[in-house]
Amino acid sequence: MRELHEIPLSVLDLAPVPSGSNTRVALRNTLELAAHVERLGYRRYWVAEHHNMPGIASSAPAVLIGHIADATREIRVGSGGVMLPNHAPLVVAEQFGMLEALHPGRIDLGIGRAPGTDQVTASALRRTPEISADGFPQDLGELIGFFHGTFPEHHPYSRITAVPARDNLPELWLLGSSGYSAQVAGMLGLPFAFAHHFMPANTLPALALYRQYFRPSAYLGEPYSMVCVQVVCAASDDEARRLAAPSALSFLRLRQGKPGLLPTADEAAAYPYSEVEREAIRQRQADQVIGGRETVKRGLEDLLERTAVDELMLTTVVYEHADRLRSYELVAEMARHLVAD
Repeated sequence: MRELHEIPLSVLDLAPVPSGSNTRVALRNTLELAAHVERLGYRRYWVAEHHNMPGIASSAPAVLIGHIADATREIRVGSGGVMLPNHAPLVVAEQFGMLEALHPGRIDLGIGRAPGTDQVTASALRRTPEISADGFPQDLGELIGFFHGTFPEHHPYSRITAVPARDNLPELWLLGSSGYSAQVAGMLGLPFAFAHHFMPANTLPALALYRQYFRPSAYLGEPYSMVCVQVVCAASDDEARRLAAPSALSFLRLRQGKPGLLPTADEAAAYPYSEVEREAIRQRQADQVIGGRETVKRGLEDLLERTAVDELMLTTVVYEHADRLRSYELVAEMARHLVAD
């Protein structure tokens, strides 16, 4: 079994908007964090697509990816992910073909099959009465068809040339939180990223399905998998738990249908949690990795041993931007990914 220092580490960023701040600051923080983790030796930097959530600024991944790629030099930059039901496949192909043309060899296109938002917002995005993941196989086939120009002669889209998607194919990934996308990724021979950070109960079954259904392809000769895990690393276990509390409270509010800005640590500490709420947080944090260096190292190595993935992606949501920078720095140091400037 490989140890933590033997595998690549990557980053998923939601561009959190802290209480008392605004989206401009959140997006500036994203650019600073991307440059920071590149210096630390992280392999890739992905941004998530969320809508109608005041505390998350990464609603337009393609736009943000372009700015991140401009602000960095070598780190791979991509989407974690583009939620395909929200978008016409041709638009996604054109956007990411352009990103790959501008930043050759550095762009990842992670595709998700869920809308990632409520039905009304999803409808407003794509302007159709009903949005469903049921059309995902067709949408994915069209997306790949636009990149490769492989529509059959009599297909209505066979006369469309997706410019500049042709000859500018980003690295394609399928994202998932269940077994469905795992099977699709396997059958298509694509790399697979699992959302362990919000669906940990499905992690091991989904990875098993991915490996079972994998078929070699022009993309991959053998399975390649990654899991995303929520991590907070600080000087001590107690300090890390304090820093993780705002994200936990934000999660509770989201579950209650009251999404908002990321609260402060003091606000999280003063919140009058019910026993039900405390248990919900306990269950959620049980699959997160929160603590000082040694605690986090053990947690990540345990996750690596259980999943046998090829790469770990970390997402860190804390109130103070400096604490987020430091958390990624501590993980990089202990995993021996630190490189000289």
